[in-house]
Amino acid sequence: MAEFRYLYSVMTLLGFLLILLTNGVVISVVALNPALHEPMYIFLSALCLNGLFGSLGFYPNLFVSLLQQIPTISYIGCLTQIFCVHTYWTCEMTLLGVMAYDRYLCICNPLRYNKIMSLPTVFKLIVLAWFFDIIPFSIHFWLTVRLPLCGSAIQKIYCDNFSLVSLSCIDTTINNIYGLFLTLGFLITMISLILFSYVQILRVCARSSKDFRTKALQTCTPHLVTMTNYVADLLFEVLLHRFKPKNLPYELRILMSVQSFVVPPLLNPLIYGLKLKEIRRKVFQLFHLKKIVASSTKIWTH
Repeated sequence: MAEFRYLYSVMTLLGFLLILLTNGVVISVVALNPALHEPMYIFLSALCLNGLFGSLGFYPNLFVSLLQQIPTISYIGCLTQIFCVHTYWTCEMTLLGVMAYDRYLCICNPLRYNKIMSLPTVFKLIVLAWFFDIIPFSIHFWLTVRLPLCGSAIQKIYCDNFSLVSLSCIDTTINNIYGLFLTLGFLITMISLILFSYVQILRVCARSSKDFRTKALQTCTPHLVTMTNYVADLLFEVLLHRFKPKNLPYELRILMSVQSFVVPPLLNPLIYGLKLKEIRRKVFQLFHLKKIVASSTKIWTH
């Protein structure tokens, strides 16, 4: 890997810049257009904002590490990355659960949807999604901070809670029990919410016209793609930590462990956001307008 570190560092930088650009464009378009101040677009903006948060916690340190002969990170830097990484993971899943519930209300209760999903309610749900993730993990984070460490080598390219706990000199039973309880409780709650929402959507679609089914599936498919990819990656990460399979190639473990920082932040704005007709139209209008202004300026200067 050492001989390719400059190539990897350039790829990391380009990927980070692409994530900043695509997510930033979607957030800006939604924020600057009052016509897009609807629940679906606001939730998408929150998802993109969370993608930026997770990327800022992952990519800069990875870029610096790739330029070093021996990749290192300070203890404070490692703790900061752990907090960013885990809150990004959980908030991503929570927002996907809230978005699934939003689609359920829109499709299954269309007459009451605007009353239930008012803008104040939408912003309260987004804030609740963050606190729902940050508060339980803060306890887990405190349990990790108190541990004395007897090692300094982490077998990953970024810091995560389980890797740091495994370096402890003392018994970590409390950390492991709380972590397992927190992980299972969180996954069961979110997956149950998502499954409930889509089962109800499928039931309504089965009794509806073909046009209604087509429109509903077009709205839900991007969310399902994003959710399926993210849940599969998250489950892989949990199983990898808990069972530590010895026969799994190291390269595959690295690839799967970074997928959640590469695919969702790119997938959300490109496949989910730009698939929505209104956002796509506003993005094209934005860049077309800039092109006209630039051309006019050029003509005027001549």
